[in-house]
Amino acid sequence: MAEAILLHLLKERQIKQFKWTVDSAGHGEWHLGKSPEERTLQVLAQNNITGYTHTARLITKEDFAKFDYILCMDDYNLRLIISKRNLNRMKPADSKSFICRLGDFDPEGVKIIFDPYFSDSIEAYKEVYRQCYRCCEAFLTTLVTNDK
Repeated sequence: MAEAILLHLLKERQIKQFKWTVDSAGHGEWHLGKSPEERTLQVLAQNNITGYTHTARLITKEDFAKFDYILCMDDYNLRLIISKRNLNRMKPADSKSFICRLGDFDPEGVKIIFDPYFSDSIEAYKEVYRQCYRCCEAFLTTLVTNDK
């Protein structure tokens, strides 16, 4: 959802001073190769974000060379101790990628973006949409402001 929102905001605002590559990846294989969850697509469409496609993939060491920012949804992704996909452990020593939570940019101070997947309610997806939207807006504003 965050990827779709960020792509939407970039297009809407026509921010061109950076070369943008936006992608999302996970650390677990449970959704590998699948399309976005239907409730995600439903909430995006309700907010005029249509045509979004994505195939779930795993984060790789190459991502740390390709992307300047690696944004996580929660602390679990940052601090897994056992998993081989721990982001801080995966990051090569020479990588300039900045790893943080997308929620670190939330103007309302909600640092963790919870996965709504196991919720029975579409409302959980709507709340994640609102949080991701304001975080993505703030992230872009931070980048544009820091580039001046």
